Amino acid sequence: MQETKPGKAILLDFTECIGCGACEQACAKEHGLPADPPEDRLSHKNYTVVLENKGQHYRKMCMHCLVPTCVSVCPVGALEKTDEGPVVYHPDRCIGCRYCMMACPFQIPKYEWEKPVPVIRKCIMCNERVKEGGETACSWVCPTGACRFGSREKLLAIAHRRIKAFPDRYVDYIYGETEVGGTGVLMMSGVPFADLGFPEDLGTKPLSELTWTVMSKIPNIVITGGLLLGGISWIIHRRMDIEKENLISPARNGQLNIKPVEQLDKEIVKGEEQSGKEG
Repeated sequence: MQETKPGKAILLDFTECIGCGACEQACAKEHGLPADPPEDRLSHKNYTVVLENKGQHYRKMCMHCLVPTCVSVCPVGALEKTDEGPVVYHPDRCIGCRYCMMACPFQIPKYEWEKPVPVIRKCIMCNERVKEGGETACSWVCPTGACRFGSREKLLAIAHRRIKAFPDRYVDYIYGETEVGGTGVLMMSGVPFADLGFPEDLGTKPLSELTWTVMSKIPNIVITGGLLLGGISWIIHRRMDIEKENLISPARNGQLNIKPVEQLDKEIVKGEEQSGKEG
């Protein structure tokens, strides 16, 4: 079974949210995303979104599971759960299989469908800031304290105290405390979470345990598959590198530097042979 890494977390108190959108803007600035995304939903262009239902504002974002299913299903380690808490993505490792999109119980990872060289996009909990001892951009900018950052243990204690002190204000439940083994984003609400579109039938057992159980019973397949996928990863990234060169490197005569398909294939085969010799 994969090790649980609680680390840092985010506490979202929806009853404190005023819908100002400061978190969305700070996130966009931090990660170089469009300041005004075209749709009010999670996409590869915005990692968090503020919505409203039944008079209450609420946010959606990656939940940063303690034992992430997306990490367990990724065959090349493109997704990683860090010791600090964030679930991060390594685009240079990704082979575009999109298993993470299918496996995520919260349907978070998004794909850049319209790009010639697409990658997965999602919130990474401002991993670089967190590694340096800072807090996430969204929690730093929040004017009301609706978004707080800190150790998961302390944030849970705060949430439980608030519910006990103000039972008429909150639903008696902390979303993310136990869902799929617990998440790094904890939520408090005055409106039932089901009404806000959050799934409530996920159970408390990490879904990734199913992955590890299956993989542990077929070690030979896993090892062979890993080697095969490693080779596929190299081929795909080689094609991506070549495609980038062809798309953005004009020739001197003003025409695109397009190489014959046969030449590209020869380069790939040559690279495979060199990789085999090195192995």
